[in-house]
Amino acid sequence: MINYDNKVFIPLANSENGEVDLQMQFLYKQTGNIVTSTYSGGRIVTGHLIALVDDQGNLDMRYHQVNDKGEITTGVCYSTPEQLPNGKLRMHEKWRWTSGDLSEGESLLEEK
Repeated sequence: MINYDNKVFIPLANSENGEVDLQMQFLYKQTGNIVTSTYSGGRIVTGHLIALVDDQGNLDMRYHQVNDKGEITTGVCYSTPEQLPNGKLRMHEKWRWTSGDLSEGESLLEEK
């Protein structure tokens, strides 16, 4: 199992219907197989995620956040790690809103 504790990830790309800003940073904390993060920036005033990590390092996560319109938005995300030659991780994410328009998207994050 990959240990995500204290790893910082920055977004490289996000679908147009997403709210994550490419200037944001996500600091992951891990206890056992539970990963959490609190985040903010860009269109997101504050947000939280919680995930379960499996033996291959995949993250099955749920997130909720308050955007700059004062709306609470929620979603689910499945994140698959890729080990880069420099030892860092790149996360390939497929997500879906569970609020609003219920649309889907993809994001790419990389360990800082």
